[in-house]
Amino acid sequence: MREKIAADLKTAMKAGERAKVDALRLINAALKDKDIEARGSGKTLGDDDVLALLQKMIKSRQESVEIYEKAGRTDLADKEKGEIAVISAYLPQQLSEDEVAEAVKAAIAEVGATSIKDMGKVVAALKSRYTGRMDFGKASAAVKAALSG
Repeated sequence: MREKIAADLKTAMKAGERAKVDALRLINAALKDKDIEARGSGKTLGDDDVLALLQKMIKSRQESVEIYEKAGRTDLADKEKGEIAVISAYLPQQLSEDEVAEAVKAAIAEVGATSIKDMGKVVAALKSRYTGRMDFGKASAAVKAALSG
């Protein structure tokens, strides 16, 4: 994935796509920060870590878009939306709501969850299989609803 980001950065620079270059540089900077952090604890970043980082970047930008739109700063909101589009291109296809519901049911059955106390186990099982493919905030709500219902 890192090689693809680096190659896309070079291509965007040659094509003069300023917004894409900026977004890709932000991704590279975040990856380098995460590498340094991981190196300090004697670990290396895997693809799941990179996907989680990209999801976190998107979530941060979505929050910024909401704030900018409330403040009437559509220019800044549009910039953030552009960055979201670039970052999203590196994530795998997101699961639909129906697929998330099925994944939640399967994870509950797999870990044998019976009450809300087992929610952490279910979410951990989902994260191990679907990192980068689902919004775990929404998935947690679905797990909670399934276990309390």
